[in-house]
Amino acid sequence: MVEVREHADAQDKTSRTRHDEAYEGLRSLLLSGGIEPGARLTEAELTSRFNVSRSTMRSVLVRLTQEGYVTSEVNRGVRTRSFSVEEAADILEAREVLESALAGKAAERATAEEIEELRRTLEFMEDCEARGDQAAYSQGNRKFHQQVKAAAHQRTLARAYDTLLYPLVMRQYRNLSAHHPRAGSLEEHQAILLAIVTRNPEAAVAAMRHHVASARQALLLHPPSEQPPG
Repeated sequence: MVEVREHADAQDKTSRTRHDEAYEGLRSLLLSGGIEPGARLTEAELTSRFNVSRSTMRSVLVRLTQEGYVTSEVNRGVRTRSFSVEEAADILEAREVLESALAGKAAERATAEEIEELRRTLEFMEDCEARGDQAAYSQGNRKFHQQVKAAAHQRTLARAYDTLLYPLVMRQYRNLSAHHPRAGSLEEHQAILLAIVTRNPEAAVAAMRHHVASARQALLLHPPSEQPPG
Protein backbone atom coordinates (compact mmCIF):
# COMPACT_ATOMS: atom_id res chain seq x y z
CA MET A 1 0.00 0.00 0.00
CA VAL A 2 2.84 2.32 0.87
CA GLU A 3 4.57 1.55 -2.43
CA VAL A 4 1.40 2.33 -4.38
CA ARG A 5 1.02 5.65 -2.57
CA GLU A 6 4.68 6.55 -3.16
CA HIS A 7 4.30 5.67 -6.85
CA ALA A 8 1.19 7.85 -7.10
CA ASP A 9 2.99 10.71 -5.34
CA ALA A 10 5.92 10.42 -7.75
CA GLN A 11 3.58 10.50 -10.74
CA ASP A 12 1.80 13.53 -9.34
CA LYS A 13 5.11 15.34 -8.79
CA THR A 14 6.22 14.54 -12.34
CA SER A 15 2.91 15.83 -13.70
CA ARG A 16 3.25 19.08 -11.72
CA THR A 17 6.82 19.52 -12.93
CA ARG A 18 5.80 19.11 -16.57
CA HIS A 19 2.91 21.50 -16.08
CA ASP A 20 5.16 24.12 -14.48
CA GLU A 21 7.82 23.75 -17.16
CA ALA A 22 5.25 24.11 -19.95
CA TYR A 23 3.66 27.06 -18.15
CA GLU A 24 6.96 28.89 -17.72
CA GLY A 25 8.01 28.08 -21.29
CA LEU A 26 4.81 29.37 -22.89
CA ARG A 27 4.64 32.37 -20.56
CA SER A 28 8.23 33.32 -21.48
CA LEU A 29 7.40 32.90 -25.15
CA LEU A 30 4.43 35.24 -24.82
CA LEU A 31 6.43 37.85 -22.90
CA SER A 32 9.30 37.70 -25.39
CA GLY A 33 7.02 38.67 -28.25
CA GLY A 34 7.63 35.34 -29.96
CA ILE A 35 3.91 35.10 -30.77
CA GLU A 36 1.99 38.00 -32.29
CA PRO A 37 -0.93 39.61 -30.38
CA GLY A 38 -4.23 38.00 -31.33
CA ALA A 39 -2.58 34.85 -32.74
CA ARG A 40 -4.47 31.58 -32.24
CA LEU A 41 -2.85 28.94 -30.04
CA THR A 42 -3.61 25.29 -30.80
CA GLU A 43 -3.21 22.49 -28.30
CA ALA A 44 -1.69 20.16 -30.93
CA GLU A 45 1.11 22.60 -31.78
CA LEU A 46 1.82 23.50 -28.17
CA THR A 47 1.88 19.92 -26.91
CA SER A 48 4.43 19.11 -29.59
CA ARG A 49 6.53 22.21 -28.82
CA PHE A 50 6.65 21.60 -25.06
CA ASN A 51 6.46 17.80 -25.15
CA VAL A 52 3.50 17.44 -22.78
CA SER A 53 0.11 15.78 -22.97
CA ARG A 54 -2.96 17.60 -24.23
CA SER A 55 -4.51 17.53 -20.76
CA THR A 56 -1.39 19.17 -19.31
CA MET A 57 -1.35 21.85 -22.00
CA ARG A 58 -5.09 22.41 -21.51
CA SER A 59 -4.41 23.05 -17.82
CA VAL A 60 -1.58 25.43 -18.71
CA LEU A 61 -3.84 27.41 -21.06
CA VAL A 62 -6.54 27.64 -18.40
CA ARG A 63 -3.99 29.05 -15.96
CA LEU A 64 -2.67 31.56 -18.49
CA THR A 65 -6.23 32.59 -19.34
CA GLN A 66 -7.00 33.20 -15.67
CA GLU A 67 -3.85 35.31 -15.37
CA GLY A 68 -4.70 37.34 -18.47
CA TYR A 69 -1.89 36.27 -20.80
CA VAL A 70 -4.29 34.70 -23.30
CA THR A 71 -8.03 34.83 -24.02
CA SER A 72 -10.44 31.96 -24.61
CA GLU A 73 -13.68 32.44 -26.54
CA VAL A 74 -16.29 30.09 -27.94
CA ASN A 75 -15.72 29.44 -31.68
CA ARG A 76 -12.48 31.45 -31.61
CA GLY A 77 -10.36 29.25 -29.38
CA VAL A 78 -7.41 30.44 -27.33
CA ARG A 79 -5.56 33.49 -28.58
CA THR A 80 -2.69 35.62 -27.38
CA ARG A 81 -3.82 38.70 -25.52
CA SER A 82 -4.16 41.99 -27.33
CA PHE A 83 -4.98 45.32 -25.70
CA SER A 84 -6.99 48.33 -26.77
CA VAL A 85 -5.27 51.69 -26.58
CA GLU A 86 -7.31 52.52 -23.47
CA GLU A 87 -6.37 49.26 -21.75
CA ALA A 88 -2.71 49.73 -22.66
CA ALA A 89 -2.67 53.29 -21.33
CA ASP A 90 -4.24 52.19 -18.03
CA ILE A 91 -1.73 49.36 -17.58
CA LEU A 92 1.25 51.59 -18.32
CA GLU A 93 -0.02 54.28 -15.98
CA ALA A 94 -0.35 51.69 -13.22
CA ARG A 95 3.15 50.43 -13.98
CA GLU A 96 4.51 53.95 -13.57
CA VAL A 97 2.94 54.29 -10.13
CA LEU A 98 3.88 50.84 -8.84
CA GLU A 99 7.42 50.68 -10.19
CA SER A 100 8.20 54.16 -8.91
CA ALA A 101 7.05 53.09 -5.46
CA LEU A 102 9.22 49.96 -5.68
CA ALA A 103 12.24 52.05 -6.61
CA GLY A 104 11.64 54.27 -3.59
CA LYS A 105 11.51 51.24 -1.31
CA ALA A 106 14.66 49.84 -2.93
CA ALA A 107 16.48 53.05 -2.00
CA GLU A 108 15.45 52.43 1.61
CA ARG A 109 15.89 48.65 1.83
CA ALA A 110 18.37 47.35 -0.75
CA THR A 111 21.24 45.36 0.71
CA ALA A 112 24.84 46.02 -0.23
CA GLU A 113 24.84 42.79 -2.24
CA GLU A 114 21.70 43.81 -4.14
CA ILE A 115 23.21 47.19 -4.96
CA GLU A 116 26.32 45.47 -6.28
CA GLU A 117 24.16 43.24 -8.46
CA LEU A 118 22.46 46.33 -9.87
CA ARG A 119 25.88 47.84 -10.59
CA ARG A 120 26.97 44.73 -12.47
CA THR A 121 23.78 44.67 -14.52
CA LEU A 122 24.17 48.32 -15.43
CA GLU A 123 27.81 47.74 -16.45
CA PHE A 124 26.59 44.90 -18.66
CA MET A 125 24.03 47.23 -20.25
CA GLU A 126 26.69 49.88 -20.84
CA ASP A 127 28.84 47.29 -22.60
CA CYS A 128 25.89 46.14 -24.70
CA GLU A 129 25.11 49.67 -25.79
CA ALA A 130 28.75 50.25 -26.74
CA ARG A 131 28.72 47.05 -28.83
CA GLY A 132 25.34 47.78 -30.34
CA ASP A 133 23.90 44.51 -29.01
CA GLN A 134 20.23 45.40 -28.76
CA ALA A 135 18.97 41.96 -27.73
CA ALA A 136 21.45 41.65 -24.87
CA TYR A 137 20.68 45.23 -23.77
CA SER A 138 16.99 44.33 -23.56
CA GLN A 139 17.83 41.30 -21.41
CA GLY A 140 19.91 43.49 -19.11
CA ASN A 141 17.12 46.04 -18.95
CA ARG A 142 14.57 43.43 -17.86
CA LYS A 143 17.01 42.05 -15.29
CA PHE A 144 17.67 45.53 -13.86
CA HIS A 145 13.97 46.17 -13.31
CA GLN A 146 13.48 42.77 -11.69
CA GLN A 147 16.42 43.46 -9.39
CA VAL A 148 14.95 46.80 -8.32
CA LYS A 149 11.67 45.05 -7.55
CA ALA A 150 13.44 42.39 -5.48
CA ALA A 151 15.55 45.01 -3.65
CA ALA A 152 12.38 46.82 -2.55
CA HIS A 153 11.46 43.92 -0.25
CA GLN A 154 7.80 44.90 -0.59
CA ARG A 155 5.80 41.82 -1.49
CA THR A 156 2.40 43.49 -1.82
CA LEU A 157 3.67 46.05 -4.33
CA ALA A 158 5.63 43.34 -6.15
CA ARG A 159 2.56 41.11 -6.52
CA ALA A 160 0.49 43.99 -7.88
CA TYR A 161 3.29 44.88 -10.30
CA ASP A 162 3.56 41.29 -11.54
CA THR A 163 -0.12 41.22 -12.53
CA LEU A 164 0.13 44.19 -14.91
CA LEU A 165 1.17 42.30 -18.07
CA TYR A 166 2.90 45.46 -19.23
CA PRO A 167 5.54 43.52 -21.22
CA LEU A 168 2.73 42.32 -23.50
CA VAL A 169 1.59 45.91 -23.97
CA MET A 170 5.14 47.01 -24.75
CA ARG A 171 5.47 44.23 -27.35
CA GLN A 172 2.18 45.09 -29.01
CA TYR A 173 2.73 48.83 -29.26
CA ARG A 174 6.50 49.03 -29.75
CA ASN A 175 7.76 51.23 -32.55
CA LEU A 176 9.78 48.87 -34.76
CA SER A 177 11.25 51.76 -36.74
CA ALA A 178 12.71 53.47 -33.66
CA HIS A 179 16.29 52.96 -32.55
CA HIS A 180 16.81 50.61 -29.64
CA PRO A 181 17.83 51.16 -26.94
CA ARG A 182 15.92 54.40 -26.80
CA ALA A 183 18.03 57.52 -26.53
CA GLY A 184 18.50 58.39 -22.87
CA SER A 185 17.56 54.93 -21.61
CA LEU A 186 20.99 54.13 -20.18
CA GLU A 187 21.29 57.50 -18.46
CA GLU A 188 17.86 56.99 -16.91
CA HIS A 189 18.95 53.65 -15.45
CA GLN A 190 22.09 55.31 -14.11
CA ALA A 191 19.96 57.93 -12.35
CA ILE A 192 17.82 55.22 -10.76
CA LEU A 193 20.87 53.37 -9.49
CA LEU A 194 22.47 56.55 -8.15
CA ALA A 195 19.33 57.33 -6.16
CA ILE A 196 19.31 53.82 -4.69
CA VAL A 197 23.03 53.92 -3.87
CA THR A 198 22.68 57.26 -2.11
CA ARG A 199 19.61 56.04 -0.20
CA ASN A 200 17.40 58.80 -1.59
CA PRO A 201 13.84 57.44 -1.92
CA GLU A 202 12.38 60.64 -3.36
CA ALA A 203 15.03 60.76 -6.07
CA ALA A 204 14.52 57.05 -6.82
CA VAL A 205 10.77 57.54 -7.22
CA ALA A 206 11.30 60.53 -9.51
CA ALA A 207 13.99 58.81 -11.58
CA MET A 208 11.92 55.67 -12.11
CA ARG A 209 8.78 57.64 -12.90
CA HIS A 210 10.66 59.66 -15.51
CA HIS A 211 12.15 56.49 -17.00
CA VAL A 212 8.85 54.60 -17.25
CA ALA A 213 7.00 57.65 -18.57
CA SER A 214 9.65 58.16 -21.25
CA ALA A 215 9.36 54.53 -22.32
CA ARG A 216 5.57 54.89 -22.53
CA GLN A 217 5.82 58.02 -24.66
CA ALA A 218 8.00 56.15 -27.16
CA LEU A 219 5.22 53.62 -27.88
CA LEU A 220 2.67 53.84 -30.68
CA LEU A 221 -0.35 54.18 -28.45
CA HIS A 222 -3.00 54.79 -31.08
CA PRO A 223 -4.96 52.55 -33.44
CA PRO A 224 -3.34 51.75 -36.83
CA SER A 225 -5.89 53.96 -38.61
CA GLU A 226 -4.75 56.92 -36.51
CA GLN A 227 -1.01 56.38 -36.70
CA PRO A 228 0.95 59.28 -38.16
CA PRO A 229 2.17 58.88 -41.73
CA GLY A 230 5.66 57.76 -42.62
